Amino acid sequence: MTTLLIKNALRIVTMDGGRQELSGADLFARDGVIEAVGTNTPTGADEIVDASGCVVTPGLVNTHHHLYQTLTRAVPQGQDALLFGWLQTLYPIWSKFGPEEMFTSAQVGLAELALSGCTMSSDHLYLYPNGSRLDDTIEAAKTVGLRFHPTRGAMSIGESDGGLPPDSLVEDESAILNDAIRVIDKFHDASEGSLLRVGIAPCSPFSVSRELMRDAAILARDKGVMLHTHLAENVEDIAYSLEKFGVRPGQYAEDLGWTGDDVWHAHCVKLDAVEIDLFARSKTGVAHCPCSNCRLGSGIAPVRAMRDAGVKVSLGVDGSASNDAGHLLSEARQTMLLQRVQNGADAMSAREALEIATLGGARVLNRPDLGSLEVGKRADMAIWDVSGLEAAGSWDPVAALVLCGPFSVRDLFVEGRGVVRDGQMTGFDLGRSVETQNKLAMKLADTL
Repeated sequence: MTTLLIKNALRIVTMDGGRQELSGADLFARDGVIEAVGTNTPTGADEIVDASGCVVTPGLVNTHHHLYQTLTRAVPQGQDALLFGWLQTLYPIWSKFGPEEMFTSAQVGLAELALSGCTMSSDHLYLYPNGSRLDDTIEAAKTVGLRFHPTRGAMSIGESDGGLPPDSLVEDESAILNDAIRVIDKFHDASEGSLLRVGIAPCSPFSVSRELMRDAAILARDKGVMLHTHLAENVEDIAYSLEKFGVRPGQYAEDLGWTGDDVWHAHCVKLDAVEIDLFARSKTGVAHCPCSNCRLGSGIAPVRAMRDAGVKVSLGVDGSASNDAGHLLSEARQTMLLQRVQNGADAMSAREALEIATLGGARVLNRPDLGSLEVGKRADMAIWDVSGLEAAGSWDPVAALVLCGPFSVRDLFVEGRGVVRDGQMTGFDLGRSVETQNKLAMKLADTL
């Protein structure tokens, strides 16, 4: 058995039912599970971490990403395009990826998330060129040490059939479903405290058939895994749904079995009141991606209305070709700012934004074992040193995390194991991986 004691924290943000914040407190964990929080914890442990001058929070949770896109940040041809045009610019570049590109981009992207306080991330990988497999990203996640919720995405309707992606990037639908079965059977771990769970995620209503959407939902429920896709991202998305399907995206999703507590949709910028009510009643989750929505000009998602209606809302960084960063705490800040721009200065507090980034993500991914620092929960936590420049002069160290920083963790623990120590990754040589990534990116750029 291994034990961990975090002591002398300036503040522990528990995110428990009463949203308690404990001053001058300790946290004790055994074998990756929290056993005590407060002032009456054991005084000894195998590892003791002094958190003086630090705020301790639950680990942040990222519920929407395309990790492979960390190889295509700030591509000039796509910097000023709306969603559909941006995709059509990037698809030919992504078609040149292979297993090395998938592994390296996932490793670097997950490290970026870890340094921003993230302990658990999903990933939506929906293209598999040149022998790439979901296995490549799963192997990368093991080297980083984060909890990983990869999804077996897919595209099956190419340009020749009226879809958006080029024909070279689409797959046969029976092959898609068979590979989904393979990765679920090989990797999915449904147990409490699991480090790896697999979902099924056809890319979007404009890149797969109605039949694949329906069959994916049936398969996911047969296998007991979650469902994920893009939905109602911008006005183009709504227009496509009305033209092709005769209904808005929310109705299309419900008709095909894509609502329920085992489903979460990315973006949902253009949900109307009827769709918000549908998602609330059906317990369907939403991954809000504010920075990407701003970058692509998609709009401001109705997060305040969704939260007030009871919709489960979480945060996602989205792909690093449309963000172009993968910094989860920045998403929390942007969420708060956009809701205030739209609804007034009292529309969202810094603490609510932090709640969405932690507990909100755990709830959307159906992880009741995570999201808060309570006895019996897994020991996933971020330690933020608020004694430095970014938070200097702040009166409220918890709100400071969202309002002014710091924006990088000092230490990060997943299942009680240190993934980041003193601001550095522990599991692999990040500098070497960044060097490899830059070489791969320049190789891709040279092909244009």
